[in-house]
Amino acid sequence: MIWQTKSTSSAETERLGEALGRLLKAPAVLELKSDLGGGKTTFVRGLARGMGSTDIVASPTFTLSKIYKTKSGEIHHFDFYRLDEPGVVADQLSESLADLKAVSVIEWSKIVKDVLPADRITIEFKPVATNTDERQISFSYPDNLAAIVKKLETKWARVQP
Repeated sequence: MIWQTKSTSSAETERLGEALGRLLKAPAVLELKSDLGGGKTTFVRGLARGMGSTDIVASPTFTLSKIYKTKSGEIHHFDFYRLDEPGVVADQLSESLADLKAVSVIEWSKIVKDVLPADRITIEFKPVATNTDERQISFSYPDNLAAIVKKLETKWARVQP
């Protein structure tokens, strides 16, 4: 299943992440896709806030992973951009996926595709025009995760102009 929406700014992308964070419960897996600077970390910043985290959210490009404390558990944020092979970080990801109190967020997931569960929400950010922050954001998800995305869609429709 697929739901698509638009974001006209970084602030709006962050608000969309926050709206999902208010609905999402662990365990959950989010796969984020975009080009460099596409809005993935901005979205995670909102997601963390929506889940009650006060941690500073930054891209884990150089550290490969970061953990943010939330009211009910943790967000495990992975970024595999700099890796040619998953190595030990794939083991870390496997542990995260097994953690019932964690929401696992994965950027640049191609090298760990075999580790990712089918039960995940894939969120893709595509620029609408050059030199703007406007994005087409697509949520792809299996039937068993439809309820959460439908709630997000309904909530998001109410706050959009």
